[in-house]
Amino acid sequence: MKTALKLTTLLLGIFLILAVGGCPKKCVKPVAEEPVVVEQPKEESVETAPKVTLNLQTIYFDFDKSEIRPGDAQILQRNADQIKQAVNQGQKFTVTIEGHCCPIGTSEYNMALGQRRAEAAKAYLVKLGVDGSILNTISYGEERLVTTDEAQYHLNRRCEFKVSEK
Repeated sequence: MKTALKLTTLLLGIFLILAVGGCPKKCVKPVAEEPVVVEQPKEESVETAPKVTLNLQTIYFDFDKSEIRPGDAQILQRNADQIKQAVNQGQKFTVTIEGHCCPIGTSEYNMALGQRRAEAAKAYLVKLGVDGSILNTISYGEERLVTTDEAQYHLNRRCEFKVSEK
């Protein structure tokens, strides 16, 4: 009986020890949520020069000629300045120089004359420092007349400059 009493006392003691200090509950502290700050990537401000708008002007020729006239040389100088400025700013483009003629003469002759005019304008621009690799030439001869009024045929004897972005 003494043994049973000792055993009961021992078990009761172990139970009390476990009940009072044995397995403490884990204290879960509430975690205050801190606001998450997401930094927006800063936009890099790359300053670029404003794009040069090419406003290349038409030049005109005397009847049956492909030589650049003094007044048209000034126009070509302004065209060259615009082209070089745009190239220096990194713009990518090509310029097609279109040679045109009045309807006097045969189609074959006018096609060749239009090509000579376009090539003369290209050579002049290259002489002014324009990179020849961005210049193309084409002749339309008498195919694209500005006017059919004989009094204004001089308007058909021209080179036009068409810009194509790359």
